[in-house]
Amino acid sequence: MSQGDHTHGDQKHGDHRHGDHPHGDHPHDDHAHGGHTHGGAGGHHHGPVRYDRSFALGALLNIGFVAVETVYGLIANSTALLADAGHNLSDVMGLLLAWGAAWLGRRLPKGRYTYGFGNASVLASLLNAMILLVAVGAILLEAARRLATPEPVAETTVMVVALVGIVINAWTAWLFVGGQKQDINLRGAYLHMAADAAVSVGVVVAALAIRVTGWTWLDPVTSIAIALVIVAGTWGLLRDSARLAMDAVPDGIDREGVERYLSGLPGVVAVHDLHIWPISTTETALTAHLVRPGLEQDDQLLQGIATVLKDRFGIGHATVQVEHDGRCCRLAPADVV
Repeated sequence: MSQGDHTHGDQKHGDHRHGDHPHGDHPHDDHAHGGHTHGGAGGHHHGPVRYDRSFALGALLNIGFVAVETVYGLIANSTALLADAGHNLSDVMGLLLAWGAAWLGRRLPKGRYTYGFGNASVLASLLNAMILLVAVGAILLEAARRLATPEPVAETTVMVVALVGIVINAWTAWLFVGGQKQDINLRGAYLHMAADAAVSVGVVVAALAIRVTGWTWLDPVTSIAIALVIVAGTWGLLRDSARLAMDAVPDGIDREGVERYLSGLPGVVAVHDLHIWPISTTETALTAHLVRPGLEQDDQLLQGIATVLKDRFGIGHATVQVEHDGRCCRLAPADVV
């Protein structure tokens, strides 16, 4: 297929999306047509492995624990417990968001959503991080007020409730440990719950210290420490989610390696308009133009490209345009990747 058949000077990766080929329509693992190759159904995974049961159990347990922490935080007059209750409430919202996004990601493409709804998981992880940062602001404001006017705390009540929190949060985090390395959406859920377990340990230590020393100011100071832990755990999630939302090359995808592989293919003299972007927190798409002057279309090569991109680089949705006349090689350097 010649370059003249496809203009590309102002193309974005969206111009190559499979508008005429919903994922469910591909009968084979890989297929080729014209001068393009697409990673087929074998690379079309709609969302991560199902964690519906984990989301449901985690949300129910934490809703119950938020109620317990709020009641006993008021009874014990503990800012640390109330702060942790607020944090846990944001985690419940985060779990529900992540669960909803995972459910959307499994829906088949339809209508205008030709890639399905997998990108909802990216938006959920970004919103999750933003909710946590808002919770941090509320915690810091209350802690500052308590530092100015320290109040007595029922240390034993605080310790017992926080110990329950350690068990619940650690177990909930364990529910997501298997998927958090492959999916940033699940990683958000895991980090929230793991941080909560650590925070509850800090609350126990603070309550014990107050009981021994009588220093009531340790309670709001612990709240500040909780806020710092949340920020530390959330910053990476916020950064990575923002990158995915901006269509940056996902972590774990070797862009330079992909370009080297494509450039080294038989007869290829140039690679341009190379785009790699996420279509969910677990799926990646690619478009590229390969210049092979004077060579006819090679369906076997195209099939091989799709297989290698999926197996070696983890890119399951690939669209490659092959150009034969070499005219693109005279493009300005700024137009060539």
